[in-house]
Amino acid sequence: MKIKIRVLPRSSQNSIVGTMADGTLKIKLTSAPVDGEANKQLLEILSKHFGVSKSKIKLVYGMASKNKIIEIID
Repeated sequence: MKIKIRVLPRSSQNSIVGTMADGTLKIKLTSAPVDGEANKQLLEILSKHFGVSKSKIKLVYGMASKNKIIEIID
């Protein structure tokens, strides 16, 4: 399953805000987008939300972008 994500780094809290009109999942992260820290935090939040291990979540597109595509492998 592939999911579009919009990340809002440097927020006051870690949370999944909701779904945008185009189906993109909007997520707030406290970490800054430096040295991949925001991507690591994103994977942790998604693994808890979907109840899968971090190794089952793959960042397909957007390593250095606010817009990302992730894939959850069953």
